[in-house]
Amino acid sequence: MAVLVASASACSSEAADQWSRLAQPEPQTRQGNLMLDLWLGSWVAAFATFVVVFGLIVWSVLFHRRRKNSDQQLPPQVRYNLPIEMLYTLVPLVMVAVFFYFTARDETEIIKVSGTAPVKVKVEGYQWSWRFTTEAQGKTATVAGVPVDLSKQSTTNPQGPQLVLPVGTKVEFALESPDVIHSFWVPAFLFKQDVIPGVHNKFELDTLDKTGVFFGRCAELCGVDHSKMLFSVKLVPQAEFDQYMTTQSAAGGAQ
Repeated sequence: MAVLVASASACSSEAADQWSRLAQPEPQTRQGNLMLDLWLGSWVAAFATFVVVFGLIVWSVLFHRRRKNSDQQLPPQVRYNLPIEMLYTLVPLVMVAVFFYFTARDETEIIKVSGTAPVKVKVEGYQWSWRFTTEAQGKTATVAGVPVDLSKQSTTNPQGPQLVLPVGTKVEFALESPDVIHSFWVPAFLFKQDVIPGVHNKFELDTLDKTGVFFGRCAELCGVDHSKMLFSVKLVPQAEFDQYMTTQSAAGGAQ
């Protein structure tokens, strides 16, 4: 019984945590937190708008309907009422302007590339897997993959190439593709960016102080084995990352 109660409490806590993020994964980067705040704020604004609009609809139905035993064919009309029509115009404009401000503010911060990141990762998306070349402290590690066997994929046994990164560090990503458009997406980062032939997209992420393994995938339909373009990101303590880079560099930088 105690085990069941504990399990139910854990499930309840996890569900409450999911609800607090509106089903978004827990962010593993500083930029992910910015995106989550923008997402939640947008939903709060959308819900407030729904309440106001639905309230006005109910109010108009209750108080501006045609009365029984009335000679009026139509209820009182408010067309050509300048103050009301100005209100109809200005309120949506203000709402859009507020949304635009917060979106532009967060987008500018999220896509900013300082060029000072101590860890740099070259991401190559190809049909149908990934190659990650990590550079840090003058050392290089390269990991390349092949299309994943989906029958062996599980939450505890991620398939595909694994990108190892340190926690609490700024990481710069440079994206390239030799064939078609792919999309680099790690749901736990709450961020994705297209990998386009001939276009060198870049972005930076500040990892938080949370270790773990997180799934990634291609988010752009790129061919017959698109669904097999899976990979994982492993966030580890700085000391473990340094050891990883030393080992990979001594082995020739490839895995």
